[in-house]
Amino acid sequence: MTDIRYRLPQKRALVTELPGPRSLALTARRKAAVAAGVGSSVPVYAADADGGVVVDVDGNSLVDLGAGIAVTSVGASNPAVAQAVSEQAGHFTHTCFMVTPYESYVRVAEELAALTPGDHEKRSVLFNSGAEAVENAVKVARLATGRDAVVAFDHAYHGRTNLTMALTAKSMPYKAHFGPFAPEIYRMPMSYPFRDEAGLTGEQAARRVISQIEKQIGADGVAAIIIEPIQGEGGFIVPAAGFLPTLVAWARQHGVVFIADEVQTGFARTGAWFASEDEGIVPDIVTMAKGIAGGMPLAAITGRAELLDAVHPGGLGGTYGGNPVACAAALASIETMREFDLPARARHIGDLALGRLRALAAELDVIGDVRGRGAMLAMEFVEPGGTEPDPDITKAIAAKALEQGVILLTCGTYGNVIRLLPPLVIGDELLGDALDVVEATIRTLAGSNRG
Repeated sequence: MTDIRYRLPQKRALVTELPGPRSLALTARRKAAVAAGVGSSVPVYAADADGGVVVDVDGNSLVDLGAGIAVTSVGASNPAVAQAVSEQAGHFTHTCFMVTPYESYVRVAEELAALTPGDHEKRSVLFNSGAEAVENAVKVARLATGRDAVVAFDHAYHGRTNLTMALTAKSMPYKAHFGPFAPEIYRMPMSYPFRDEAGLTGEQAARRVISQIEKQIGADGVAAIIIEPIQGEGGFIVPAAGFLPTLVAWARQHGVVFIADEVQTGFARTGAWFASEDEGIVPDIVTMAKGIAGGMPLAAITGRAELLDAVHPGGLGGTYGGNPVACAAALASIETMREFDLPARARHIGDLALGRLRALAAELDVIGDVRGRGAMLAMEFVEPGGTEPDPDITKAIAAKALEQGVILLTCGTYGNVIRLLPPLVIGDELLGDALDVVEATIRTLAGSNRG
């Protein structure tokens, strides 16, 4: 990491209370202009960001353990990405690939064919958001198989469009009062080692799913199984070993398209280019977004050539899909990941953090589980000595850490998970400082929770 050059000082520094006066003034303006339905995790407004820090409008330097929800893996102002964006914008910002195509779209598709799991022939389509990618993956699967049913899982998150809300498990805030939803979506139990019955193996959990699919739908009615290899918003749930391979084997046997939603897990986040590699599986279609383009809006699906080429011309696309500026950013971001070996960096972050978090969990019984892979880590908080979810202490930890200049994100079906998603270019010293704050905060609140 000594080769990474940062534009901003990589340190935590507070000059006001949080939120500061300028952030408070912006909050007042926001209430008069921005819809109340748009939420924000922290009440401070960004003015600059680089490496592992976000500087707010009041001049406070905060440690970023959220990375824009796993987006700014190469940093929020990576110089290679910024230069690529500037150069492309100086030539043209848009022609629409469906009207006048351009090379960078093709180059991104070539990169995705090389990076995604499997050595089979592949095709790609570029979009704007993870939800759009998921929606189109399902379209492809339904057309290619001639079937309708799609299997999704408990605790899943796949987006906010009508179809992806149907695939998403959690009602509030994502689905409540927004229905009716798209039909032919079937939800199955996830492998959740912390909350499964003791001794349930990954293969057994998968056989439970397969039995329900065959009873409720029938294998010949299923177009696709869609799953996050590590569930994101649902709580960073890592399925038990054997769960995903067993499902993939069943899908292959029955002509069911297996879609790996790698929107959050992709692009070096878990210590491999894609989390599917850790599980030893080769999906039929991979959906991608978030870390793909250094913060520019870009998403993609990459899958078996025979599946994507089954779609009639004009059946896939979109006005802004594969925007040339976003494609330039993606190419620069991917090259940065290679240059600095960010998959290895993610593994190093995991090595630094997991030991500390597990030691803390052994000390404090409010931490029920520590899990994750690479730089995608989580702590699940529970009532002392039990497994009952404790969302209150989770919220309090995130708020208290922010007061001290560390941005933390919460997640989980029960709202009781703290997730750590630092930029992969964060330095060891800055990460260590943030973990010091997190540890001290949890100890303090765990003590008061007992009182």
